[in-house]
Amino acid sequence: MTEQSKPNRDANTTWAKPVDRLRVGDVAGATLNLNVDGRRLTGPIQGFGQLWQKTYRIHLTGAKITPEEVVTWWKGHLPDLMPEDSRFYPSLTGVKPGEVLLINASLPGIPGGVPVSTGVLILYADEESFSVMTPDGHPESGFNTFSSYDEDGVTVCQIQSLARANDPIYEFGFRFMGGGAQQERIWRHVLTGLARQFDVTGEVEVKKTCVDNRLQWRQAKNLWHNAVIRTALALPIRIAQNLFGGNKSSN
Repeated sequence: MTEQSKPNRDANTTWAKPVDRLRVGDVAGATLNLNVDGRRLTGPIQGFGQLWQKTYRIHLTGAKITPEEVVTWWKGHLPDLMPEDSRFYPSLTGVKPGEVLLINASLPGIPGGVPVSTGVLILYADEESFSVMTPDGHPESGFNTFSSYDEDGVTVCQIQSLARANDPIYEFGFRFMGGGAQQERIWRHVLTGLARQFDVTGEVEVKKTCVDNRLQWRQAKNLWHNAVIRTALALPIRIAQNLFGGNKSSN
């Protein structure tokens, strides 16, 4: 699509409005909602670990599908593409700027994984892409952008992140406990599944660049919001509330 043929995009509809703290709207009843409501957003500047840009892409060779059609399908079926150990739950209004996407995942480290409940803000969304930003306590501080574009007549699907581990525990997990490998597996899974919807099989290309190899020790205080620790503390309370009829939200 040329610049001349691109539709006019109103910043009021494509970008989320500035917020001081996240607020979670209506979600599916079974979704675990922890460590998101009331949290502040965190970008790469607020994170602790090394800053990485990671790009994952797959070419839909032979598919007669436009980037806009791909992104429309992607927004509507994002939860269906996620692996079982990393479930995404959009709000009832879907993938739209300003909405919160809840995440119930399992991180490597012990047999069966370590449960973590967190989420992201839909920061931007248009016909060809949507971006999310992380809150306090999320494993990473930064952004993920999901997009599709035309490259020499072939539609390409891409996921690109610019982020660093949120705190020292997450940094250790990414480096030594399999967190980095799990992250790559998740996004390979998503892109492979997306391509399959358009009858395409192919290899996911991965490019990783360390933008800043320094650790930001002044941000070690982010441990206070660590979503893994807070999920572990909150789950027994949640279970007791469900057993005895309380069923109150805990963040």
